[in-house]
Amino acid sequence: MVGMDTPAAEVDIDARLVDRLIRAQHPDLAAPLTLVASGWDNVIYRLGTDLSVRLPRREVAVDLIRNEQRWLPVLARHVEVALPTPVRVGEPGEGYPWPWTIAPWFDGRTVADVPPSGRSGIAVPLARFMTGLHRPAPADAPRNPVRGVPLSARDQVVRRRLEMSSRPAGLLSLWESLVALPPWQGPALWLHGDPHPANFLSDGTGLAAVLDFGDLTGGDPATDLAAAWLVFDEHAREVFRSHVDADEVTWERARGWAVVMGTALAVHSDDNPRMAAIGDHALDQVLLT
Repeated sequence: MVGMDTPAAEVDIDARLVDRLIRAQHPDLAAPLTLVASGWDNVIYRLGTDLSVRLPRREVAVDLIRNEQRWLPVLARHVEVALPTPVRVGEPGEGYPWPWTIAPWFDGRTVADVPPSGRSGIAVPLARFMTGLHRPAPADAPRNPVRGVPLSARDQVVRRRLEMSSRPAGLLSLWESLVALPPWQGPALWLHGDPHPANFLSDGTGLAAVLDFGDLTGGDPATDLAAAWLVFDEHAREVFRSHVDADEVTWERARGWAVVMGTALAVHSDDNPRMAAIGDHALDQVLLT
């Protein structure tokens, strides 16, 4: 597959800048900083032992972090698993132009770092999380043009990705059948929006936390149910399915969403083997069931 790298950062964020921001705005929380991740949209530092700092690295992520700051305290009331609900909110300063967040630090291992055969322990708690989350979203919920929308809205971009792919031709014919399914007819439900295994944290036996709500929106719950293929193998997928409320058409649309996300990860992760592997896993799984 011919791919592309992670988007470049638009600001330089190092530990010295983050330390200055904390000492200027939240000096009582100042502590040693350790870089944890620099993803598509955000940089994350561990702050001391119990906190994390999340800062946008691209302007496109600014509204996403504001959405998290506004809505995570609301959503946390409806789910049983821990969320990165803000502890403090940071403002622009020290030459840094955007808002940022201090949130809890959760111990555990991202599910992406667990072999697919070892992920079955989170199937039931992840299903319960989604059941709690998937409730009608208010009219002022965040809008997201690439999540929760009809699959047909993603048709052209998926076809372009598949043209770049060395995947079996069966993947295109599968996509053509899935994109033709009837769209979601119910109310827009709250969605996590990015249900891949790097956004789920395992404590070794179950689900310790759900991370990264940057794609938070309202829409078709099939978007989140794509986790069935992004995260699990065939056995765990059946366990997950047995604990979510999804009719056959919604389940098949979820398979379509796994194609949407799987192709995105496979194409855009040339410099990130971990994320590329998630995309490859999802595309392998959608061809199985």
